[in-house]
Formats: sequence, structure tokens, C-alpha cells
Amino acid sequence: MGILDRFRKKTEEVEIVSRRPVGRFKVIGTTNILGKQVLGGIVLDGIIHPGYKLKDGGIALVREIHIQNRKVDFVVEHDEAALVLEGTLRVKEGEIIEVYQS
Repeated sequence: MGILDRFRKKTEEVEIVSRRPVGRFKVIGTTNILGKQVLGGIVLDGIIHPGYKLKDGGIALVREIHIQNRKVDFVVEHDEAALVLEGTLRVKEGEIIEVYQS
């Protein structure tokens, strides 16, 4: 292993651990902020915490959750929120995404 290999960014594959979804999220809009994909939408059912995974058009990890420009620890059914993702999803406005526990 060379000295530069130690500093290269390794791409890790995100895996889903739980078999059943713990919630659903309806996408209202998507944008990129500082290189991170951000999904805006409504929690249809269940609960979403940072560290949970989204699956639809790929798999991405929820890094942060924001409601009205405030960082929160979780969101529940009927909350309108922005999810900051680690990774990217190929989603369109109006799509419903499944949420899985890590």
C-alpha cells in the first residue's frame, strides 16, 4: 500500500439492513447544497431518523433532517421536512420513497 492510497477517498456501498420499510416519504422537490442532495417533502407514515436509509432509484443515507431551517432529531407522519442525503437518488417530484432502519 503506497502512501497516497491511505489518503484516497474510498467509496463504500450502502446496504439496507432491515427487510420491512419503517416509513414512506413523498418527494416535493430536490436540490443540491454544497455537494449533498437534499430532498424536500412530506412524511406519509412512520418515522425518519438520521442514519436511516432511503430506497428508490438507488440507496442513500439520511445525514441530517431540517424543518423550517432548524436541524431536528427525527420527523414523524405528516411532517414537512428536508432530508440531507449521503449519496444520491434518482427521484422525481411526486415519487414516494421507502425508508428503512439502519
